[in-house]
Amino acid sequence: GLPGADIGALAAWKVTTGSPEVVVAIVDTGVDFFHPDLAANIWVNPREVPGNGVDDDGNGYIDDVRGYDFVWDDADPMDDNVHGTHVAGILGAVGDDENGVAGVAWSVRMMALKAFDETGSGTLDDTLAAIAYARLAGARIINASWGTSTRSRALDELVAESVRAGVVFVAAAGNNGSDVRFYPAATPEAIAVGATDAHDRSPTFS
Repeated sequence: GLPGADIGALAAWKVTTGSPEVVVAIVDTGVDFFHPDLAANIWVNPREVPGNGVDDDGNGYIDDVRGYDFVWDDADPMDDNVHGTHVAGILGAVGDDENGVAGVAWSVRMMALKAFDETGSGTLDDTLAAIAYARLAGARIINASWGTSTRSRALDELVAESVRAGVVFVAAAGNNGSDVRFYPAATPEAIAVGATDAHDRSPTFS
């Protein structure tokens, strides 16, 4: 490959490995919050009492201790697809622990928000609800490794509203090698992320 084409993680980690004060919401297929390389970095709702059947924090969601499943409308955002767990590992797998891999920011807290089912499919309503939840629950960053070529005014407005509230919104530019705009990555307020290869060029799939 080309020297310097990597992300420079070793140099970055000399500056910071992230902070447990920073909560990253992963809006995806859920997260395996029992995974040994992720469990220690999973966000826990400090205002919710586990398993008491009461909406302790008054946010409209009962027992949302580790996040929420908007697909099945329950408090168990366990991943039944793998994609969300894969994203969580890249983002914030525990580092320096002689186990598995190290995430790019391996000291952050990750909020598991399931908006897509076991096939990776989801609805606009569920993604909007998950994004709104993330912002109100205190996420500093929202990660959206998904998208569509169909633009939604409601999604655009919610992304913009979240960014105005101080949230960093990061979205995937797409996987199909196309120049067609992909949303929410193409929403002006979002940070769109594509892939580069070992020669610092855009690969065919990005």
